Amino acid sequence: MKSVTKNIKNKTNKDAARFSLWNFWIAALMLKLLLIPDYFSTDFDVHRNWLAITNKLPLREWYYENTSQWTLDYPPFFAYFEWFLSQFVPKFVKEDGCLDILPEGEFGWSTIVFQRLTVIISEILLFVVLQVFINNSGSNEKTQSFVVASSIILSPGFLMIDHIHFQYNGFLFGILIASIVAAKNKRYLLCGLFYSIALCFKHIFLYLAPCYFVFLLRAYVLNFQDFKFKSYKDLILVVQWGNLMKLGGIVVCVMGVCFGPFWRDMNQLLSRLFPFSRGLTHAYWAPNFWAIYSFVDKMLSILFVRVPFNKFINLDKIEERKRWNNGSRGLVEDVFFVILPQIQPNLTFVLTLFYQVLAVVPVLFDPSFKRFIGSLTLCGFASFLFGWHVHEKAILLVIIPFSFLVVCDRRLLSSFMLVGSAGYVSLFPLLFKGQDFLLKCLYLIVWCIIYFFAFRKTIKLSSSVQRRVFFLDRLTIIYIFSLFLMVILIEMIDLFKNRFVVLQKFEFLGLMVYSVYCSLGIISSWIGLSWLYNFDEPLWMPKGGV
Repeated sequence: MKSVTKNIKNKTNKDAARFSLWNFWIAALMLKLLLIPDYFSTDFDVHRNWLAITNKLPLREWYYENTSQWTLDYPPFFAYFEWFLSQFVPKFVKEDGCLDILPEGEFGWSTIVFQRLTVIISEILLFVVLQVFINNSGSNEKTQSFVVASSIILSPGFLMIDHIHFQYNGFLFGILIASIVAAKNKRYLLCGLFYSIALCFKHIFLYLAPCYFVFLLRAYVLNFQDFKFKSYKDLILVVQWGNLMKLGGIVVCVMGVCFGPFWRDMNQLLSRLFPFSRGLTHAYWAPNFWAIYSFVDKMLSILFVRVPFNKFINLDKIEERKRWNNGSRGLVEDVFFVILPQIQPNLTFVLTLFYQVLAVVPVLFDPSFKRFIGSLTLCGFASFLFGWHVHEKAILLVIIPFSFLVVCDRRLLSSFMLVGSAGYVSLFPLLFKGQDFLLKCLYLIVWCIIYFFAFRKTIKLSSSVQRRVFFLDRLTIIYIFSLFLMVILIEMIDLFKNRFVVLQKFEFLGLMVYSVYCSLGIISSWIGLSWLYNFDEPLWMPKGGV
């Protein structure tokens, strides 16, 4: 008996070591420490300024302070987080200018090291959550869960955005993933708690709210099992009022702690969180539907000037509009289309909501984890493809949930490979320094080779759809290869830009090619997943997979 117990313990210890993420953390830590002196974006001074604001000013003034153009525009929980970090700023870092409120930050090496280290340390939360995800997986699922978790830990997106460009997405997505893990384990109150906390840290997670609302309502609040309706009054009995009160109480308490201190200044706070005056597209077009729309408008404006359409088009009006911001000059302001109709925020809201409704309706009938994570991914897709002033970094809202979904069936792999490769390549322009070219390319190529192969090996495939999947796989591989050829071509153009005057006239050309070509892959991925989600019912049946 003792020998049996000892063997079980030894096996458990071996499995724990085999599926541990901490070796990845140590390896990743070495790379991140080496990246400390690398290029960082204006987001670095954004967060430095937020440290200063929350440290030097009383709470009520946080969302009014505007000495710098980098005003506080994240929800209060993130402001509290910045205040918390500011309490640990060493004296010599303060003397370096880390906590000075200035129009433009003046800081040195010590501030850079301190802020870089805060990102690295805060990301430990992501490792902990994903390790819990692996540990709570069944014995038949651990390999798949380990592949999912390690792919997220080593995500090129987190490396490029957080540890070079500079943000705090690692620990923020750690909180969101905690809600996903809770949903998988049917811990619905924890799911609602973690999502509410994540939302109060970063309001971009609001795009996922329809999915969470419908899933928690259907899985935890409404009870349709073995219930026979005799009249419409019986609908009241479907609601589990105790569960509704507990879930609602958790959400209200989290929101109260977050926004309560600012209730008198709520209008000012909301104006910071939702600045619709920034225009439809970002300075660098996010690779979504509006990038295609802007590209078509640009091509039509060139065509209509060169081809004699004088009888039908007012060319003077076209030339006048081209002098405005037509989206191809990298300006953060309202975009005016030359030929195509102007896009208003209301239209982007309607389109986003429409496709999100299509994604959440199946969850009403089947509140399984597969349906939930599929709906979550499609909600992220809809917000990224049709939202107003979408940042290219928002592609993580798609790739991270999709990582949990792809292991359900091989048929999902083509869509995942498309959005993974195109989405991460679309982040390359964030790192515009020449020395980062090899790093971002080699890291992404290695990540794609390892994890696309690992997912293919660990995901089961039904023989009835084998031919169709392999055909789509070949098209996907062709696109991915051409994607990296496009990157090399654009980098070569940038390399010789200073030598040829003709290339200097098309300064935005490289960004446009990145946006348009990556958007083709991301939109194709969305169409493929949407088709499987809505029309391939057997895929979503409760059998195998994570």
